[in-house]
Amino acid sequence: MNAQQLWTAYTTILVKEVLRFARIWVQTIIPPVITTALYFVIFGNLIGSQIGDMGGHSYIDFITPGLIMMTVITNSYANVVSSFYGSKFQGNIAEMLVSPMPNWIILAGFISGGVARGLAVGLAVTLVSLLFSDLSVQHIFITFTIVLLTSTLFSLAGLINAVYATSFDDITIVPTFVLTPLTYLGGVFYSIAMLSPLWQNISLLNPVLYMVNGFRYGILGASDMSIWLSYGVIMAFILLLGGFSLHLLNKGIGIRS
Repeated sequence: MNAQQLWTAYTTILVKEVLRFARIWVQTIIPPVITTALYFVIFGNLIGSQIGDMGGHSYIDFITPGLIMMTVITNSYANVVSSFYGSKFQGNIAEMLVSPMPNWIILAGFISGGVARGLAVGLAVTLVSLLFSDLSVQHIFITFTIVLLTSTLFSLAGLINAVYATSFDDITIVPTFVLTPLTYLGGVFYSIAMLSPLWQNISLLNPVLYMVNGFRYGILGASDMSIWLSYGVIMAFILLLGGFSLHLLNKGIGIRS
């Protein structure tokens, strides 16, 4: 396939993925916005006013980057895992794999769709957060690249989950028992400086912690760790999961069997 044909194949998958979640925006965009708005009301205004400052910022300002990142993570993951498994269930993926289209184009198309939904929901939540918090982005480039890389990472994770899923129940197990605990314990609502040395060291094993703190540094200019360490951890996971995802597609694991 030449470059024009590759671009056509990629944009076809991407447009299909974007239309898929945009067509049902009441189910894909609105629920996370309402849920996050409740977080702002309960943890930001009601409880946060009793907590005081954290990391040199008011509590609602402190948790705002984490809440935005939490919605980006869950929606990037949810979009790819549901879309890819649905396509696999209907046999569409098998037809793509036997076409002249390279597997990396299939991977790029689905991942870009997950990133698009993550960024769309993240933008909607950011607009809502302005009703509760006076956000002032300190580092625009860092903010954008961290959220872009994080949505890419969890889109890849969603695809791997979909490859191994054998029923619709399987695509809910990882989000419920792995993704949710990691995000809630990833420094969204607190600084790890508040923890004992033992729990600080345990928290450092959580990759979501690096993403939340990297995004918080971009917006507030404050973080529990080096921004370069955040970039390093995110890129390492992207390379690992990206390579593994492409390997799964090349071998047809979970698809052709």
